[in-house]
Order: sequence, then C-alpha cells, then structure tokens
Amino acid sequence: MATDGSTIEITEENFADTVSEGITVLDFWAEWCGPCRMFAPIFEQAAKKHSDIKFGKVDTEAQQGIAAAFQIRSIPTVMVFRDNILLMQQAGMLPAPALDQVVEKVKALDMDEVRAEIEKQKAESDDSGDSDS
Repeated sequence: MATDGSTIEITEENFADTVSEGITVLDFWAEWCGPCRMFAPIFEQAAKKHSDIKFGKVDTEAQQGIAAAFQIRSIPTVMVFRDNILLMQQAGMLPAPALDQVVEKVKALDMDEVRAEIEKQKAESDDSGDSDS
C-alpha cells in the first residue's frame, strides 16, 4: 500500500492489513487532547517527507478496541510497525527531528535479524517456563 504523503485513518477494519507489510507509523490521538493537536502537524509533515511509508492515525475515542488492545493510557502515543512487528511504542509528543530519526532507524533495520531475535527470545522464555527446579 503506497501512500501519497497523506495519513490513513486506521480502524478495526483496516488495522491488520495496514501494519502487515512494510513500515507503518501510527499516531494514537483524540480530538479533545491538546498535545495531540500540537503533534498533528508534525505527524502530517513527517507523512509528506517519508511518503514511501504509511502513516496512520488512530482516533482512540472512535477506535476504543484498538486502543484497548495496545493498552493506550496516554496520548499522543506513537507506534511503529514493520512487517507486522511492533518495533516502538512511545507515549508523548515527539519533536520532528526525533520522529524523522525513528523512521530512519526503522528503515535501516535488518528484519531477518529482528525476526531471529524474536524467535530466540520466544525459545528462551519457553525454556524457562519448562524447568521444575
């Protein structure tokens, strides 16, 4: 799903498809949230600057199921997914340079290494749960 530099409204219906492939940056927000309104232009500008990746907005009032699933307690919250893997979750506003830095770091990741590390951690947690000592 290529973007034109604009943000995507994320709903329970399109969430899974949106984060399943490529890089997706999500902004969890609400209309009544002052810091969310201050962060919105920063997020929109990043979407235009990085038009090769997806930027989505999750209205926590309208999409309470998604907000609850990720235990969103503070907004704005930024999440970054790559190939259906949550790589970052940060509550609070990010300044534009920090958001750009996050995007560049995620682009540079070797996802084969990330998946291998996840499998390693899963195996270690499975092993530690099996011991009787």
